[in-house]
Amino acid sequence: MDCADRLFALFHGGAQIMCGIAGYVSGGGKVADFHLEDAVRWLSHRGPDESGVWKDRGTGLGHSRLSIIDLNCGQQPMKSPDGRYVLIFNGEIYNFPELRRRLAASGATFRGHSDTEVMLHLLVADGFEKALAQLRGMFAFAFWDNHEQTLFLARDRVGVKPLVYAETPGVFMFASETGALFALCPELPATPDYSALDHYLTFQYIPSPLTGFFAVRKLPPAHAMIVKEGRIAKLWRYWDIDHTKRSTLSFDEACESLQEKFLEATRIRLVSDVPLGAFLSGGIDSSITVAAMTRLGSGPVKTFAIGFEDESFNELPYARRVAEHLGTDHHEMIVKGDAVSMLSDLVRHFGEPFADNSSIPTYYVSRFARQHVKVVLGGDGGDELFAGYKRFYQANLIDTLERHHLLSPWRSIRALTVLLENITRSKTKRVSFSSRRVDQALVLKGLERYKHLLSCFPDTGKEGLLSPEFKARISSSSLTSDYLAKHFARAQTADFINRYLYLDIATYLPENILFKVDICSMMNSLECRSPFLDHQLIEFIFSLPGHYKLKALKKHKHLLKEACKEWLPEGFMKRGKMGFSPPMLSWMRKDMAHVIRHRLIEKKILSPLIRDDVVGKYVEEHLSGHATHYKYLWSLLVLAEWVMQYKVPLH
Repeated sequence: MDCADRLFALFHGGAQIMCGIAGYVSGGGKVADFHLEDAVRWLSHRGPDESGVWKDRGTGLGHSRLSIIDLNCGQQPMKSPDGRYVLIFNGEIYNFPELRRRLAASGATFRGHSDTEVMLHLLVADGFEKALAQLRGMFAFAFWDNHEQTLFLARDRVGVKPLVYAETPGVFMFASETGALFALCPELPATPDYSALDHYLTFQYIPSPLTGFFAVRKLPPAHAMIVKEGRIAKLWRYWDIDHTKRSTLSFDEACESLQEKFLEATRIRLVSDVPLGAFLSGGIDSSITVAAMTRLGSGPVKTFAIGFEDESFNELPYARRVAEHLGTDHHEMIVKGDAVSMLSDLVRHFGEPFADNSSIPTYYVSRFARQHVKVVLGGDGGDELFAGYKRFYQANLIDTLERHHLLSPWRSIRALTVLLENITRSKTKRVSFSSRRVDQALVLKGLERYKHLLSCFPDTGKEGLLSPEFKARISSSSLTSDYLAKHFARAQTADFINRYLYLDIATYLPENILFKVDICSMMNSLECRSPFLDHQLIEFIFSLPGHYKLKALKKHKHLLKEACKEWLPEGFMKRGKMGFSPPMLSWMRKDMAHVIRHRLIEKKILSPLIRDDVVGKYVEEHLSGHATHYKYLWSLLVLAEWVMQYKVPLH
């Protein structure tokens, strides 16, 4: 933005509207019997401030609104002055001031100052595809041309905002959440997609375009769609990272440029007319985000952190240290998690099996922050962009060893190392060479290694877990590998590190991290933004060599740490990664033991899918303390809860 744009944003706010959207289109203009008002009510947690519906000739659009600004002129569905076009929009467009200025110079007139109105004018003036390329922000929207009887839908490039849909004979319907889709059309079949459930057991999430239901699909990130006569006429990817673009910046120059671009991505996310704050977990990404906000703001940033009574999971001291260093208005609380009561609410809103247990603290910190503010910034995306997970180092190490024909001697060294370590351990703590995931990966090939490092149930574990009936319903055990290979192939011109980073940007980030944050924050009517998710920043980061981000000797996030080390307390960048997870092991042995037994052993809800004897073994070993299976059991418990809540027919 130039000076004029910044002044406009300062005095008129960002016009951000977090909300929920839903709608339908019937072929042939026939009147469809849909419950649009019920769908909008289902989405009221996403937009509790107001709602609206529009219907005409077998088409309906609905909207629930969380008002951030422009309370009088930002209502949706929003119609063009001539009534031909109708728009419903969930998200925010950060570059709307400059778009508005250009449109005004071409003769457009505006009733208010919302980014929704700017988007509507842009779509009318430039057309769907050209307008889409100009949007900088997070969004899922539906744009209806009443003259051409055509519906246009799109989802933002990184996948921050969700959009699900169902295509039935003669009718197309969509919504922000799966539950709203069933509220819109209660007759929609709840038949499970067994291939999707296979993916879930591997990854703990279901990747786009799949959902838990055969009749429901997700619009993937960076995809757009055109619907005519109640049928999908076109579906395509409109954006991707160009891996042939290579920066010539030196490491020091890259650090300087990264600082500038990150500050700019943060600045455009600070515009708001309602109270704004930040999540501060005590980790590097959220701390850098708060530091950037502090450098750009005129007053103390409101920061929010939660911790647990179990000190091994408590990052509050680190968050407090950063808050004191930056002078924030800091708020913190200790969570005494009630995972039993949370399970039902989370599964209902996710609308499909989703087993990342960090959804629990994400929900709690969102609820805590919402007591004080309506908008927060966070650090989502930092790990995926700068190689923050240990699996990046492990995968790159194995690939490097293979390229130099050193895998075989390395396996021997690792086996000897484990043997020597066992000599110093007690008998009860000794491990076998093949017990660690990274050592198991040494005997696998290609992407199978990476999948093994990140999977919940590895392929060998699933083989003994799945019932014969379930196995018969999934076409091939390689489906989960195919999912990763499809995305990996699109980055074949990138270096090894960047290729793995791209794989996470295309899979784990949108399907797990961003899905989790959207649902858990919007359950509390809280808007979340992250500077790391700015697509222009992402394009810049991927133009830099992979070794800038991941150095030898496990130096994760090297570029990010060096670029921003002066922003945070001395030595802070050297702390290890903890992750944002609750003490699930103890919770599932104590608070959740009766639920586990009831759902998995007594009711046998998953018997058509899972072998009862294997589940029984997991339960008894974990609850007795003889083994640790909490990740497996949480995944199975979530799956059982989803089957119960959505009355999924398992055959």
